[in-house]
Amino acid sequence: MTPLPVRPKRTEAMATRDGTRLVADIWQPEGPGPWPVLMMRQAYGRRIGTSLCYAPPEWYAARGYIVVMQDVRGRGESGGGFALFEHEAADGADSIAWAAALPGSNGRVGMFGFSFQGSNQLLAAGEPCPALKAIAPAMIGWDIRRDWAYENGAFALRANIGWATQLAAETARLAGDREAQARLYAASRTASFADAMPAWPEHDALLQRYSHYAVWRDTPLDDPYWDAISPATRQARIVANGPATLLIGGWYDSHLPGTLAAFRALAPHLPARLIVGPWAHFPWDRRVGALDFGEDAITDIDQQQVAWFDRWLKDDAPGDGSGDGSGDGPAVRLFDMGARCWRDFAAWPEGDAAPGATPEQARLGLDGSGRAAIDMRDGRLLEGGAGAPGWESLTLDPWRPAAPCGGSFGWPPGPVDRAGADARADTLTFTGAPATERVLIAGDVRLSARIESAHASFDLHAVLSRVAADGRSFPLAEGYATLEPGAVSVPMRATCCTLQPGERLRLSLALACFPSFPVNPGTGRPPWEAGIFDHQVVTVRLRRDKSILHVPLRAAEEQA
Repeated sequence: MTPLPVRPKRTEAMATRDGTRLVADIWQPEGPGPWPVLMMRQAYGRRIGTSLCYAPPEWYAARGYIVVMQDVRGRGESGGGFALFEHEAADGADSIAWAAALPGSNGRVGMFGFSFQGSNQLLAAGEPCPALKAIAPAMIGWDIRRDWAYENGAFALRANIGWATQLAAETARLAGDREAQARLYAASRTASFADAMPAWPEHDALLQRYSHYAVWRDTPLDDPYWDAISPATRQARIVANGPATLLIGGWYDSHLPGTLAAFRALAPHLPARLIVGPWAHFPWDRRVGALDFGEDAITDIDQQQVAWFDRWLKDDAPGDGSGDGSGDGPAVRLFDMGARCWRDFAAWPEGDAAPGATPEQARLGLDGSGRAAIDMRDGRLLEGGAGAPGWESLTLDPWRPAAPCGGSFGWPPGPVDRAGADARADTLTFTGAPATERVLIAGDVRLSARIESAHASFDLHAVLSRVAADGRSFPLAEGYATLEPGAVSVPMRATCCTLQPGERLRLSLALACFPSFPVNPGTGRPPWEAGIFDHQVVTVRLRRDKSILHVPLRAAEEQA
């Protein structure tokens, strides 16, 4: 459509059911309308609006929408106290009802935004809010305890401290505590994780005063608190309300498991679509890590969102089923990081890696002679089944624990060459034969293994990489888990990548990924409760013929 002229921005306030004042900026097209409403509820101040990943609000307004950018409770100029995710369901429902009644509104509301601004859409969608017809949550937490605060039972140390420090600094600023804000700002720039108790940093008292950090660290995973702040526990109510849901993710986003879990939970029951690009949390551009994925990787999420909202919020939506951004078309759109193009699927590409799936995809065995940690030529990935009986030994030296390298947990995130990390003697590597033809990997990846240890628990970091002909190794999918000896399973990130002739797959295994996760002392005590005085050398043995890497491989031509 031809962009419409937009009125000057105005600022208005509303009151929630408990009388809390929430402030919003509003953009509106010229003319009487009526127009549907697009709303984002911001935790970082409404003036940052859409700037990190989306076009500015007036761009959306010019496409025929009343655009509302609102400060959530306790942030920006809104009243009340900020308690992470605790007020977003009720406040969101109240805000939707208020927005639907704005002058010029057609009574239909859509919501968009990523990260916190994505999860709060789903929390509101679980409340009675009949005006909410469509949402576009991007890069979200679905079950906050499992896909945000923790990763397969492991506390996300660096991410949790980093985000809490950012939120705490803003809370201190709003409270007028200049000294605390300055200390928190400094801590965000100088974090070393070298404290005696890494999960209790030097500025822990300020985090306790001004953020959720201590609650996330100290609340048991079975506590009702987690259900209260998680969209996953509202699934039945979201389905009953039925908002059309466009979910957006990134292959290197830390929240990808939450985004995919939400799609799996909602897609069978309401209109849903999934888009996953080659991006980290932000920005959404062609250059990620060390690679340039080409022009196709430059975000078109603004256009995709407008098409989605046009389809569900406007009376004259095209809805032609062409899959060209009309809001219809294939349910799943994935970026192929090998072919550097988008691929469409009628549904999420299930494979052997998905729980309960029929084992139709590749099962890669682990093979070697027992030297896979000290000789990268020794460990091999075998197609078609298990390797020869035998063991591979792996050691954690807490003085020099393995660190993240790109991927979902490293900084910078994305496809960074990890060949040097793979060469460490505390990392097992298993490398496949060069591909002889183009092969597509699309879907979930999972490691199942038999691991013995004299220690009560251990952590395992598993990384699937694409190895180029020149030896560079770029992570595709990874997972991290706190485990006990015996039969173990490590869910890894999903991926989509065409393996080109001459390229190989590599599985890398280490017992640490510090400081992304705390070092496990092996005592069975939660690693985040341990200090450096608890650390000890941890050793494990992996049974090769009882260990399988489940990878969703198929001929690339099937999805060309």
